[in-house]
Amino acid sequence: MAMATRRLFHLQPCENSATMSQNGFLEDAGYLKCDTNCISEAPEENLEDEVCDTVNSSVVSGESIRFFVNVNLDTQPSQTAETEASGGCVLLHTSRKYLKLKNFEEEIRAHRDIDGFLAQASIILNETATSLDDVLRAMLHRFAQDPHHAEPGCDMDLLMTVLFTDAGAPLESNVHLLSDTIQGVTATVTGVQYQQSWLCIICTVKSLQRRHVCISHLVRPQNWGENSCEVRFVILVLTPPKMKSTKTATEVGRTFATMFSDMTFRQRLLETRTVEEFKEALVHQRHLLTLVSQRRRKSSTKYHSTCSISHKPLQRKDFLSLGKGIRDDIARRFPVYPLDFTEGIMGDHSAVGKYITTTIFLYFACLLPTIAFGSLNDETTKGAIDVQKTMAGQSIGSLLYALFSGQPLVVLLTTAPLALYIHVIQGICDDYQLDFKAFYAWTGLWNSFFLGLYAFFNLSLVMKLFKRSTEEIIALFISITFVVDAVKGMVKIFRKYYYGHHLDDYYTGKTASLVSLLGPNTSLHADLNTSLHADLNTSLLTRLPELTTEASHVHTGRDTAVLSLLIMLGTLWLGYTLYQFRRRPYLHPYVREILSDLALPIAVLTFSLIASYGFQEIEMSKFRYNPRENLFEMAQMDLLSPEAISSAMGLGFLLSMLFFIEQNLVAALANAPENRLVKGTAYHWDLLLIALINTGLSLFGLPWIHAAYPHSPLHVRALAFVEERVEHGHIYETIVSVKETRLTSLGASILVGLSLLLLPFPLQWIPKPVLYGLFLYIALTSIDCNQLFERVALLLKEQTAYPPTHYIRRVPQRQIHYFTGLQVLQLLLLCVFGMSPLPYMKMIFPLIMIIMVPIRYNLLPRIIEAKYLDAMDAEH
Repeated sequence: MAMATRRLFHLQPCENSATMSQNGFLEDAGYLKCDTNCISEAPEENLEDEVCDTVNSSVVSGESIRFFVNVNLDTQPSQTAETEASGGCVLLHTSRKYLKLKNFEEEIRAHRDIDGFLAQASIILNETATSLDDVLRAMLHRFAQDPHHAEPGCDMDLLMTVLFTDAGAPLESNVHLLSDTIQGVTATVTGVQYQQSWLCIICTVKSLQRRHVCISHLVRPQNWGENSCEVRFVILVLTPPKMKSTKTATEVGRTFATMFSDMTFRQRLLETRTVEEFKEALVHQRHLLTLVSQRRRKSSTKYHSTCSISHKPLQRKDFLSLGKGIRDDIARRFPVYPLDFTEGIMGDHSAVGKYITTTIFLYFACLLPTIAFGSLNDETTKGAIDVQKTMAGQSIGSLLYALFSGQPLVVLLTTAPLALYIHVIQGICDDYQLDFKAFYAWTGLWNSFFLGLYAFFNLSLVMKLFKRSTEEIIALFISITFVVDAVKGMVKIFRKYYYGHHLDDYYTGKTASLVSLLGPNTSLHADLNTSLHADLNTSLLTRLPELTTEASHVHTGRDTAVLSLLIMLGTLWLGYTLYQFRRRPYLHPYVREILSDLALPIAVLTFSLIASYGFQEIEMSKFRYNPRENLFEMAQMDLLSPEAISSAMGLGFLLSMLFFIEQNLVAALANAPENRLVKGTAYHWDLLLIALINTGLSLFGLPWIHAAYPHSPLHVRALAFVEERVEHGHIYETIVSVKETRLTSLGASILVGLSLLLLPFPLQWIPKPVLYGLFLYIALTSIDCNQLFERVALLLKEQTAYPPTHYIRRVPQRQIHYFTGLQVLQLLLLCVFGMSPLPYMKMIFPLIMIIMVPIRYNLLPRIIEAKYLDAMDAEH
């Protein structure tokens, strides 16, 4: 175990001064840890009796660890008077932190630190100096003489001073202590035992240009104070300040401290006589530490494989136990079903406020996409599936899922791929003169039939083959589709208002110029004027079919297009700013959390009011509303021939593949280990429930729904209690716990259903640019924790800004970038099929997602070592 120590102490001379030494410091070992200690006060009358070159003062830490500090009280007469006037007290502060022993099997930097040291080894054997200052001067002198370690702009005397706490301190308070050390400790029944035969000193120096490591082997053990009574080895590590997180002084020191924490290794070093023998001992110790790490990993893997079902390899019998997965899911979730309603409502830990804000957020996050995709379905199906039916299906399906699902934090929505399938079905019906409602119903029934088979034969177990990297590729693709949908909508608005207005002015100008040439009273003028305006109207109506869906008076000015762009960007800006507000220092933390949870509703309402009331003279693009007398009209299933029903089966199978992957993938992302959900999963039961819900929706011509990304992870995060942690200057948000409740989904579903009463007013006053701003907001917030996006961002960062993540520690940087590039290629492949202008190419998109599994297991290991792939797919 090793411990790093930074010291700044509250120091006063003690009454009982023991043996005096020139230098004092704190040695820690085992972990690397931080704490703060105060030195016991001494009576002022004893101060004069203790004035000498140095004083050893006993200090007791928070863990009752005693160590000695050395105070130089040899001051000038004028300084002595000031010291007496201040009571002889100076202030120093000590912080300790535990550091894990370096894993030589996983952390690649450990081997690179050793290789770099061996290539330009700075080793001092048989050092005869007895004081710590002389030993350090000899090590720094070795740096100065070695051409490989030349630092032209570095002053060795300055380096000597920065190693101690008196660097930059007033002369009257010359407290000569080591500033930053690492040492080994072992916890025992009686206390903490320090490894006193070695000491690692680390320091960051601004004037350095490269890292330096020097090891000094002393001839005889030296007593440099308590906990350093028999020092034989001193390791000095100096680094410049701007270094990659895995190359800092602490990390390099941790490498050598891990090696020196082994008593057998230290004994072997004592027997070395030459530098080459010393190097061979280092290489041998590195090999042993690698083998030890491998044994630990294998034993840990064996333990988890015996204790966790999820690590068992898939076997054929797992799929032949009919309904076993469904039974297991029900047995797992049914005992905690009552807690899904009472948790956070009853008991000491009330979360009613968080439930209210999450319900409001979820209501807007579901309602607005429902309106957007309902408007899209209205255009593609010629009104057969409109906004009203989409809202009704969303409310009913989500309500049933919130009541009976095994994973209630998963959010159901109709999505862009489902809207695409509906568009394809409408095209087939138009081409072959089929009844749309009947064909849609049969496709949905076949889809539900296949989903039921998947659930009963436990096919959700196949999702174990989807690694984290594959899941993140698909998740990032979905985020990109939201951005593309928003951009497409804005382009459509600009074509309609901005360029349409320009085209109108162009034709009007040409007409006026011709009229001026021909004269106003000629018959040719009248025919030309009529012909040009007829052509203009025909062109506009052909290119811009939305003209017929707007009100009779449409202001086709450029200000409409520009205002729409500003409204979309404003919705994104306000929503994301409030979403990040919990990290700001303003207002009370509880107020910040409320504003962050309500970021989306506030942004939508604000810019809807601005667009509808602040600029009433400018016409904004809104969705179409068609009043209906009967929302629940059952399809006539007997209108199709057997051949048409068979063709619907093919579409239903492809649709079921999309449902299967999306439902299980989103549920897996919601149940990710970092979310700390504790009530268990229910993949098989939820898949069967989705099949039953969509059976009813298909029969009544309501749009299908399945698990939605990123709404489900955002729902989990909205119900989470989060705390911030800092590691190496990087701030991380960690989920502490999540309120796993059904109440928020139930409340949002009911509110969506009640929103049918708000049609057409005031919901129709929400302009389409606000919906597009919502899409951008959802896309931006969904990539916050996407590891693929973070690794793409690494390509634009300098190495000193790299976060100290697990894959940065375990995987070579070049391999990380190779892996990221391969993931980007897979992402582009998904975009080619998922965003193709050809509808039938989009329909095979689920098969492309399935192909990514053999790519990960068979192709990528041929390019990148399997251990590096596993490290980047690991959670931590």
